[in-house]
Formats: sequence, structure tokens, C-alpha cells
Amino acid sequence: DLGYADIGLKGPRPYQTPNLDRLMQEGMRFTDFIASAPVCSASRAALLTGCYHRRIGISGALGPRAQHGIHADETTLGELCRDQGYATACFGKWHLGHHPKFLPLQHGFDQYFGLPYSNDMWPHHPHYQGMSEHEAVSKGCYPTLPLLEGNQVIDPEVTGEDQAELTRRYTERAMAFIRAQEDRRFFLYVPHSMVHVPLYASARFRGQSPHGLYGDVMREVDWSVGQILDTLEETGNSQNTLVIFTSDNGPWLPYGNHAGSALPLREGKGTTFEGGCRLPTVMRWPDQIPGNSTCEELCCMMDVLPTVAEILAAPLPDHPIDGKSILGLMRGEPDVTSPHEALGYFYGGTLQAVRDRRWKLHFPHRYRTLAGQSGGRDGGRVPEQQAEIGLALFDLSAEISERTDVSAEHPQE
Repeated sequence: DLGYADIGLKGPRPYQTPNLDRLMQEGMRFTDFIASAPVCSASRAALLTGCYHRRIGISGALGPRAQHGIHADETTLGELCRDQGYATACFGKWHLGHHPKFLPLQHGFDQYFGLPYSNDMWPHHPHYQGMSEHEAVSKGCYPTLPLLEGNQVIDPEVTGEDQAELTRRYTERAMAFIRAQEDRRFFLYVPHSMVHVPLYASARFRGQSPHGLYGDVMREVDWSVGQILDTLEETGNSQNTLVIFTSDNGPWLPYGNHAGSALPLREGKGTTFEGGCRLPTVMRWPDQIPGNSTCEELCCMMDVLPTVAEILAAPLPDHPIDGKSILGLMRGEPDVTSPHEALGYFYGGTLQAVRDRRWKLHFPHRYRTLAGQSGGRDGGRVPEQQAEIGLALFDLSAEISERTDVSAEHPQE
């Protein structure tokens, strides 16, 4: 749920992120990098398979009562890399199905440690704040939240105190994995549970930011990035490792000061406006990606798998995928443009918008919005309103905030 404006791609930030700043200085900032969907399971499915989430049947956010997950026939980034001799690991939030056949070890990863789904899918969900246990149960509250090691539950009842240590524990696992590889090539996937609500930071970071708990959590995520970069340096892997930092979707704005910012984009998580789908993204690969550079071309999360396949000279899956290699863009090669003629924006089972490098067309649909009101405070959520947009055309080259419908002036588009 990290917002477009949260890591300094545009304008000032309310908190310091020196390690992410270092990553941007040493790498390339992507200012038009799009998620397949504005919600977590769907966008993660797209990242790991190179497919629109609708193609592979995963929409929304899979919860503890879901019976489906990622299919065995899909080729994940983990499988693609492992087939080329790479050691693979995932430490963090999986969210592509929690039953054993859907877990990381069955989909290309040698190691896994983390939560099977979002950290708010537990009995202490912020939605249940102030309710008695009876009221929460009557509203179908979530079961206890498990922590997994491989395929096994090692903690069946994660507490708030446990959540406060997740960022640290994921990071330490990542560092240990890198150090253990010695001369073996590796693929490491670290999908942090934070900054998804409810927010937790370890004692070292809690209360340290003048910008509240969100600032504390951002500082700890930034610390994690620094630890991983330092471990790559320490082990002699910094020069030959591609590092990608991105989000899964935009900020969850109803949570107010516990949410990030997508400004100047419109709306946030759960909508197909740019605020829900345009991601803060940085890539670093010394001697391959020019430092302190910017790519403004249209790219998407689905492009990661085919790009990695090109780097490894690995075969693409033998079924259709939707991503395209962006290796030329990453290297800053002259006259290379976006490989996409158009991208679709899906939410749920509906295609709500489509765009190319300049134009974005919204089809009539309803969406949730704060409608100008402030979000909640300190973990509370403000109820959203339902709004409706008709057929509308936006010129993203003129404004990325999607405020001015230019369909009457450009009917041919």
C-alpha cells in the first residue's frame, strides 16, 4: 500500500528515507510503472506470472476463507529463476492462496517465511475496534493469523507484538539468505507486510519519527532496504545484482494518517485511477542501469518476468503472458520506447479503464472515494462514499491527476 509520493519520486516527503534515496541515486526511477490491479493478491499474481490477474483467475485480496490460489500450471518468477540454477527465497506476505498447494515452496521457492495473507486479516482487524468479541464474531471476524516457515505453521496466533517484529525478521532472513549463497546465483523476493494497516514498527523505530507511526514504519522499511543493499555489498554481489523496489498498489486513503500519499494522482487503493495503480518504482543494477536516471515510459508490473527471462536467456512460459521485456528501457538505450500499445485497468471482474502512453479512457463505473473528506486517525477508517464516472478521456501527458475530461475535444481518441 505504498503510495506514489511516499519515496520522493515527486516533491518533498514528510519523513527521511536515506536508503531509498541512495537506491534512486544509484539507479533509475520509473514514473509510469503500473500495477495490474489496485489490490494486493491480484497485483502480486501479475508480478510473479507476467500475466493480467484476470487471465489466471485471481482478483481482489484472498482471505483466510478463500479456497483458491495460484494454479500449478502457472510459471512464477521463482520457477523461472530456479530452472536456471538460482537459489530462491520468499520472506514476507505471500497472499496467493494459503492452502499448502498454493504456498511458495510449491511455486518455485526453496525457502519461505512470512504471513500467508494481509496482516489485517485477523481478529484484531481495525474494522473491529471498539466491538465486543460477540459483536466481532457476529460480523464474521477473521480467524487467528498464522506465521509460516515453509509449509508449516510455526505460530498459529500472531499478536501485535509479533507484527511489530515482522519487518526486522523478514530483513534478517533476507540477509542470512544472501550470505548463505556464497558463489551461487539467487533470486530473493521480500514482500513486506508493512505499510499495510494495521501499522507496527519495532521498538527501535517506534516513536522516532516526528510524523507519527506511518513515518516510523517508513523509516523501518527504508532501514530494511539499506540492510539488504549493505549485505549485497558485503558479500561482493552489489555490482551483479538487479534490485527492484516497488509497491503492490496505491495507498489505502480511508486510514488517513496511517496511509501514504499518491499525490498528485487521483484517488488510491481500490480504484483504477492512477492513484490506485501507478507505483513508486526504482531499479538498480550497476554498469547496466544508468545511475540517477529516470524512465518516463509506460511500463507495468507484468514486465518483470519477461525482463528477467531475457536477462537469464531463459525460455518464456509456453502459454500466453501479457508482460513485455523492458530491458532496453532499463539500460537507457536511445530511442527505446514502451513495448505496450495499451494497458487495461481491471478491478474485480471489470475492465474499468484502458490507456496508452498518453491517453487514458475510463469506461462508466462506480468507485469508492473520500470525496474530499479527511481520512481516519491513528488506525481508524473513515467510511468512503460511492461515486460514478461516465465515459471519460484524460490526457496524461498534460495532467496525471485525471481531473479534466477531454473526450469532447478529442472524440477520435
